[in-house]
Amino acid sequence: MGTITDRSSIVKIAQKLKQENKTIVFTNGCFDILHIGHLRYLKESKKFGDILIVGLNSDSSVKKLKGPKRPINNESDRAELLASLIYVDYVVIFSENSPSNLINNIKPNIYTKGADYTIETLPEAEIVQKNGGKVEFINFIEGKSTTNTIKKIEDK
Repeated sequence: MGTITDRSSIVKIAQKLKQENKTIVFTNGCFDILHIGHLRYLKESKKFGDILIVGLNSDSSVKKLKGPKRPINNESDRAELLASLIYVDYVVIFSENSPSNLINNIKPNIYTKGADYTIETLPEAEIVQKNGGKVEFINFIEGKSTTNTIKKIEDK
């Protein structure tokens, strides 16, 4: 089971893991209604290293990104669900719209993001590369998204 932690703790943890020559993978998202697409994305992300840290958007940042009706599940529930997954080692909640500051603090070896982005369109790519990290893109599973799930419920 993974650990839910705060920003200052995850920075210390990451520094210690790097001293132990562990490869740190970082990804982030809202993970509002956990679905198979999320699970497979996290499974693929974990394959790139020893430790997977998930940056989780806070409730306030999800609202800014997704609209006033979101999130469906609050940040503590979303964090607990993520931490319970076998692939996830650490979960840290962040309240900014972008994880750039958190990435700059953790300095992961690998940053994973969905393949709907490219190096050119990914805002965090520059900060990852500046800190010596590499960006890896994970393919999406068509039709699997929280937005689609909500739409399906609303259409019933």
